[in-house]
Amino acid sequence: MTANTQRGWLASVLATAGAAHAGYLALRPRGGTIASIPVAADEYFSAEEIARARRYERPQRILNQTNTALSVAALGLMRARHPAGLRALRPARAAAAGAALSLQLAVLSLPLDAVARKRSLDAGLATQSWRGWGADALRITALGSTFAGTGAAIVCVLMRRFDERWWLVAGAGSVAVTTLAGFTGPLLLEPIFNDFTPLPDGELRAGVLDLAQRAGVRLGGVFSVDASRRTSAVNAYVSGLGATRRVVLFDTLLARFPPAQTRLVVAHELAHVRHRDVVRGLLFGALVAPFATRAVDRLAERIDARGARADSATLPSLVLASGVVASLVGLSARQLSRAIERRADSFALELTDDAEAFIAFEQQITRANLADPQPPRWRSSLLATHPPALERIGAAAAYAAGARPTPRRRPRL
Repeated sequence: MTANTQRGWLASVLATAGAAHAGYLALRPRGGTIASIPVAADEYFSAEEIARARRYERPQRILNQTNTALSVAALGLMRARHPAGLRALRPARAAAAGAALSLQLAVLSLPLDAVARKRSLDAGLATQSWRGWGADALRITALGSTFAGTGAAIVCVLMRRFDERWWLVAGAGSVAVTTLAGFTGPLLLEPIFNDFTPLPDGELRAGVLDLAQRAGVRLGGVFSVDASRRTSAVNAYVSGLGATRRVVLFDTLLARFPPAQTRLVVAHELAHVRHRDVVRGLLFGALVAPFATRAVDRLAERIDARGARADSATLPSLVLASGVVASLVGLSARQLSRAIERRADSFALELTDDAEAFIAFEQQITRANLADPQPPRWRSSLLATHPPALERIGAAAAYAAGARPTPRRRPRL
């Protein structure tokens, strides 16, 4: 490998990190956030609750990290079985190789996934039967292999058609695919695994519609999802774009939490709709995509130690490079996510004017999900998509003490 090639992959990786951070700086909320005040963990959680959450979370993280390490090692070994670069393959053979590689990685991770699930069952978080879990694993594996095979064939075609500029077309294509998936996901992908039911007429639905009207939000629908068939955990989310946009509430949330706390969750999700946070995420991806695909190309070539570019990188090396680049981009993406979640919390507090219900909800959901309310700062800063529970409680305590969201310094997106 030449010095120029080595500098090329390093420069591409650094440029991707810079683009991701620039995307965070450009898209993070400007104002609209209540600054959290310090609160003590023992005021809201018992020592046993904190210890139980950590006893559950730490081994789960180790299992996940071990799975990742095994996958990396397997990909390294697979390079010897894929001597030809992806460009040298026919599209059909590339598709078969991509599907097979995805299947092999899924099978490799299955034992540790089963151990992690057994721990979730013992902790009371998982509720699904082993038979149901196995059926889901088969569906996920089939979908993953299909997507991996299709993606490998597309990359092969792009490499053969555009040669060294394939990554530029791939970057633009990834943005288009992500946007399409965001629009069609609620209609095509989500129903594969769950059943969604529109909220029936009644007090809760009326309250949700009132919140949406006061928030200035037009909803495509509010749905309950049968999450209880798999887990006792509690959650809610926004999905879809345009006409497919909707708020989804776990049935565990509706069954176990009082109306005031459910309205707070809805208000939080409405904030994501009002501030177009799904679109914000797509814009982040669009800004980073060309840098990321170039970095994947250069880094995969470096992994294969191919300096003359007589051939393209092998498929396992491309997957390894994609994982490295995605991890790097994820640092800024999670930083952006935490900033967005802070603003959504502040919006919910203002819309409902109920700090007491907010604090009670954070206590209950943290216990229900066996989450650590005060994880180490490094983990919150690097790995978390949401602020820790104590920070969110501190924002509600600040609101109760009279604090209000800082004014927006720039027009919202």
